[in-house]
Amino acid sequence: MRDFARRDALSSAAWAVLAFNLAVIVWGAYVRASGAGAGCGDHWPLCNGVVVPLDASLKTRIEFAHRLTSGIALLMVVGLVAGARRLRPPGHPVRHAAAASLVLMVTEALIGAGLVLFRLVADDTSTARAIALPVHLVNTFALLGALTLTAWLASGRAAPAPREARGSALVSAGMLGGLLLVGITGAIAALGDTLFPSASLADGLIRDLSPTSHVLLRLRGLHPLLAAAAGIGVIAGVLRLSAASPAVRPWRTAVIALVLAQWGAGITNLVLLAPTWLQLVHLLLADVLWVVTVLACIAALGRTAPVAMPVAPGARVPAPVGAR
Repeated sequence: MRDFARRDALSSAAWAVLAFNLAVIVWGAYVRASGAGAGCGDHWPLCNGVVVPLDASLKTRIEFAHRLTSGIALLMVVGLVAGARRLRPPGHPVRHAAAASLVLMVTEALIGAGLVLFRLVADDTSTARAIALPVHLVNTFALLGALTLTAWLASGRAAPAPREARGSALVSAGMLGGLLLVGITGAIAALGDTLFPSASLADGLIRDLSPTSHVLLRLRGLHPLLAAAAGIGVIAGVLRLSAASPAVRPWRTAVIALVLAQWGAGITNLVLLAPTWLQLVHLLLADVLWVVTVLACIAALGRTAPVAMPVAPGARVPAPVGAR
């Protein structure tokens, strides 16, 4: 019974870590949208040269809160790795997924530190920032993917085996690749909205098409086009995966609903000239869509038999999720 309780504890902890990181990511977007990225100056890990800034400005408090929650998220992932090593045998896939999450969490922190130390924050419009932001986005999505896989495996679900379902693996790669491209262009579009706010929808469209506009504005127009194409591809992909594997069906409706919600949020964001609150909603929907799509892909690639899990003596063992 003790082993069964421990399994539940690790599973709950893994999902909680994933949820907390989603909140940290959204707060990080608020730091960018509010122009508070330079709230701690060019100091890292200190904030304006001190550990805890007292009598600080609002922007400093916003940036410091992000650093504090990011530090907590790092400690949570460290705890997740320790729990996986303690409660799972050597070679168990959840150990590897948790370790990958920790590596990506560290690189996430280093990228954030680089943005601060090289002053690629606040009102900076350099090409370096336009490159660094998509790199940050890719690492963030990879981190969320690793945390999602960790939570899936910690729950006793079947580990993905791409070699056993190559057709589904190709479809999954296409879906995730499409969402990644949309995320990259979305990060660029959001930065353009923050640095170069438009007076009206017509003004924004004219500036997007002008050859003399800043590169961030000229690239901004790619985002809605890719979002439409990738959304169609993701819907078609999840329908194909669910037809090949019944294990995908619980995630199919969620994926389709989130794609439609993202389209609606994107159109509203465009019409309302990207207010900060709607940018945050749009980002949260994008992150949740990524997580749910990853879950659908993992379910489609599940092994025939899951990795052995500790269970309570005499407990009923549930049928493996994703088994075919």
